[in-house]
Amino acid sequence: MNSFEYVAPSDLTEATSLLATRWGASEVLAGGTDLITSLKQGITKPKRVVSLRNIPELKRIQVKKNNVFVGATVTLKELAANPTVQAEFPSLITAIEGIGSSQILNAGTTAGDLCQRPRCWYFRNGYGLLGEENGESLIRNGDNRYHAIFGNSGRAMFVSASSLAPALVALQAKVTIASANGQEREIRAAELFRAPTSEADREVAILPNEIVTEIKIPREDMINATYEIRHRHGLDWPYATASVAMKVSSGIARDASVVLGHVAPTPWSAVAASNLLNGARITEALADEVGAAAARGASPLSNNAYKVQMVKTAVKRAILAAAK
Repeated sequence: MNSFEYVAPSDLTEATSLLATRWGASEVLAGGTDLITSLKQGITKPKRVVSLRNIPELKRIQVKKNNVFVGATVTLKELAANPTVQAEFPSLITAIEGIGSSQILNAGTTAGDLCQRPRCWYFRNGYGLLGEENGESLIRNGDNRYHAIFGNSGRAMFVSASSLAPALVALQAKVTIASANGQEREIRAAELFRAPTSEADREVAILPNEIVTEIKIPREDMINATYEIRHRHGLDWPYATASVAMKVSSGIARDASVVLGHVAPTPWSAVAASNLLNGARITEALADEVGAAAARGASPLSNNAYKVQMVKTAVKRAILAAAK
C-alpha cells in the first residue's frame, strides 16, 4: 500500500475542501470495505484519504411523513434494522440480507454501497476500468461470464456492483450531493450511475471533490420486492437481480418500475417490462410476460447468455413476491 495523508474533518464543508479536483488524487473513506481493498491492490493510489467518520449528520436516519432520509455513513446493518425500512421497503431488506457477510453489514455504508468500484476481475487485476490491453478489450474476447448483457455496446462491460441501487432506483429515490463550493444538489438515484467511456471516468456522476451525503426514499405506499439469483450467500455478488416497485389498486398495477441489477454497467431500467406491468392485473401469467419483456434487447457476450433466463426468472419472482 502506498503512503497517503489521512484526514478526518468534522463537517462537510471542510471534507469537500480537502478533496482534489481530479480522480485518484484523493479518495473518500466511509466504511472502507471497498476502499481498503483497492488501496492494498494498488487500484487507487491517492495522496490523501478523507474520512467521513466524524461528521455526525451523515450517520442518521430520519423518518418523516413523505420521505425517509438515510445518511451516507449509516451502516447497512443500521438501515436494515430500521422499523420503517423493514415495514415499507422489503426490496431494500432483501438486498441487504443478500450480502450475507456480518463484517460488511456492520462496516459497509449506504453511500459506500452505491459508490463502490466494479468487481470486474480485469479491473481488479490491473487492466483498468475498461479491461483493455494494447487497445483491445480483454473482456469481449476473454472470460466474461459475469459481465454485462445490457448496455455493453461501448467500452464499459463490467456490471454495477451496488446491492441497493436497483431497489432505490425502482423506489424513485433521490441522492443529495455536497460540492466543494458549499452547495448541494439533488439528483434521481438513476442519474447517479453512468457507463464510463474512458479510463479517466468513474462509474458515478459526481465530481472528484463531491460527496454523496444522503438518500431520500419517498413513502408512497408502493409494494416492492427484490429477487436475487446468486451462486452462494455471503462474500459473493449475484449473477442477476430484479427489483420492482408499484402501486396496486384492486389488483391493477400502476406507476410500476422494474430495475435489473448486475447485468449492466448501471442499474438497468427495464422500460418495456415496466410499461407492460402498468395498468395490468397481477397474475403469474402476467409476471411471466413481464419477465420475458425485461430480457428483450439483451446482448450477451460469448460466455454469459445464461443471464438472459435469469433476468426472466428474477423479474417474475420479484413481481410475485411484491404482490404476495
